[in-house]
Amino acid sequence: MSQTLSASTLLIVALAPLVGAVAAGVLGTKFGGNWIGRRMSHTIAIFGVLLSFVLSALTLKSVALDGARFNETIYTWMMLGGLKMEVGFLIDGLTAMMMCVVSFVSLMVHIYTIGYMEEDEGYNRFFSYISLFTFSMLMLVMSNNMLQLFFGWEAVGLVSYLLIGFWFNKPSAIFANMKAFLVNRVGDFGFILGIGLLVAYTGTLNYTELFAKSSDLAKLTLPGTDWMLLSVACICLFIGAMGKSAQFPLHVWLPDSMEGPTPISALIHAATMVTAGIFMVARMSPLFELSDTALNFVLIIGGITALFMGFLGIIQNDIKRIVAYSTLSQLGYMTVALGASAYSVAVFHLMTHAFFKALLFLAAGSVIMGVHHNQDIRWMGGLRKYMPITWLTCLLGSLALIGTPLFAGFYSKDEIINAVQASQLPAAGFAYFSVLAGVFVTAFYSFRLYFLVFHGKERFDQNPDAHHGHDHGHHGKPHESPWVVTVPLIMLAIPSVLIGFITIGPMLFGDFFKDAIFVNLEIHKAMEMIREEFHGPAQMALHGLTTAPFWLALSGVVLAYYMYLVNPALPAAIKRRVQPIYTLLENKYYMDWFNENVLSPAARGLGTALWKGGDQAVIDGIVVNGSWRVVGWVSGVVRKLQTGYLYDYALTMVLGVFVLMTYFVWLK
Repeated sequence: MSQTLSASTLLIVALAPLVGAVAAGVLGTKFGGNWIGRRMSHTIAIFGVLLSFVLSALTLKSVALDGARFNETIYTWMMLGGLKMEVGFLIDGLTAMMMCVVSFVSLMVHIYTIGYMEEDEGYNRFFSYISLFTFSMLMLVMSNNMLQLFFGWEAVGLVSYLLIGFWFNKPSAIFANMKAFLVNRVGDFGFILGIGLLVAYTGTLNYTELFAKSSDLAKLTLPGTDWMLLSVACICLFIGAMGKSAQFPLHVWLPDSMEGPTPISALIHAATMVTAGIFMVARMSPLFELSDTALNFVLIIGGITALFMGFLGIIQNDIKRIVAYSTLSQLGYMTVALGASAYSVAVFHLMTHAFFKALLFLAAGSVIMGVHHNQDIRWMGGLRKYMPITWLTCLLGSLALIGTPLFAGFYSKDEIINAVQASQLPAAGFAYFSVLAGVFVTAFYSFRLYFLVFHGKERFDQNPDAHHGHDHGHHGKPHESPWVVTVPLIMLAIPSVLIGFITIGPMLFGDFFKDAIFVNLEIHKAMEMIREEFHGPAQMALHGLTTAPFWLALSGVVLAYYMYLVNPALPAAIKRRVQPIYTLLENKYYMDWFNENVLSPAARGLGTALWKGGDQAVIDGIVVNGSWRVVGWVSGVVRKLQTGYLYDYALTMVLGVFVLMTYFVWLK
């Protein structure tokens, strides 16, 4: 096969979901006259994503086996001096892997949505949104320049806003989508500052041209300071990633985003959109490698997120929020890997996490359907015999999440721990403690959820809020979900078990990312050290049975089993003894309180001051109104001098001559 890829094929990959979005969103809604019904809407949307996935898989095959590459401009939008603004694609190992992950998870979510949203009035609108999201995410990961990256970045944020607030008659959903929108704007402000700095000093938006000038950038300082320009730019870029990938303290939007329908929790807030920041930092590895300051910052933020967001998952009772805090913690793991210069390990965990976390979210949705739209795990229990497929796939996803040897999550999570242990950066010690302690925390809250939902006494008939929320009128015993829900669960369970074993060799220790990710091995030796210790996936799994992460995970599972099945009175007793800590966790470290009661009033006060003092007083009062008042006063004075009488003008001339003569005499 040719060493280059077809531009037309790549365009179809990106545009096929857009066609489905337009068809379902225009022709399938009142806006377009409801020309096509539900069946046709979801058929077109699913076919578009299926076509995208098939072509993405063929592209991955060409990239991995034949060494095919693509880096060309598709369309030039405009030229501003020497700055070229374009639409273009860069296809290498990193992009091809992301294309497959995005399109496959999206395809599973599309199929799942047929069952989950069956009775919702906004059925066609929902398919339009998730197809539009798929298009936006593909444009982001396929871009070869920062303008297109920023377009995709903002587009996925917009669609996320629409999907979180999908049930727009629900006040909590509207609050959640506004919260997500505002928090992401904070991150995006840093992101666009980083892009602006790079463009200002390189004169290009193109990745290849930018990376070629990275060594020159490393010699510059920010004007007026002694700060390294590249460090400032990389930290600004990472602030964008903190918003999109929900890193502390910009994480507060993601748990509340669970107000949206469950399929979007799987698609956007587990597998794809929240990993955009991880992808961006990995893509920018030639820049981050030149700044240890930025890498230390990334390590610290990732370590905080990995451990402290996991703690919050322990005390949650909403099944979706537990999985959401798990997502936050795992995003912290990926960020720690980025800070340790193990970019390939970060995106490897991104890939494995996409499958098992999408599986866990969809399994949670299946449980919610099975127990008639109850989301409180305290009122479940014993569902294993009622929902066997959901039970088994959720168990497999949980085992992958906690890093059980041979499962996908084991290979990626253990290599993150090994990489940060091998890192020589000052912040690596804290990060190593965080990811190691996080293993126990992850295992505990994951199997707390698993045991309370699928084992123990049946409590679903004791729920005091049985008729609260989106109850669709079903009553009685729990039931297994229809095939359109269970088939995606099975399809996601397969890679959750196998994908790590199959791909760890080529992705981490082969040439898969050779021209996509750059690591300065002379300074940052973590990847070289873990390469020396790798002797194949089977040997790694066998060795994993003797390591600290395995025993920490096993301890978490055993403790969860004892506390919630053997001695269920123990959690309440512990809660009474550590009530202040529980209150702190229940209030999510008071981050929301701080934002709402300190930051928000401060921002409102600043905005009011700028509005009244700057806009009204200075701009309107002095510049605009003041200028016309001065002109009016001057013209009023001058108008009085225009009498129309000849003797007045003659007198003025004589006085003028007298003044001039006096002035010149005085000069002498």
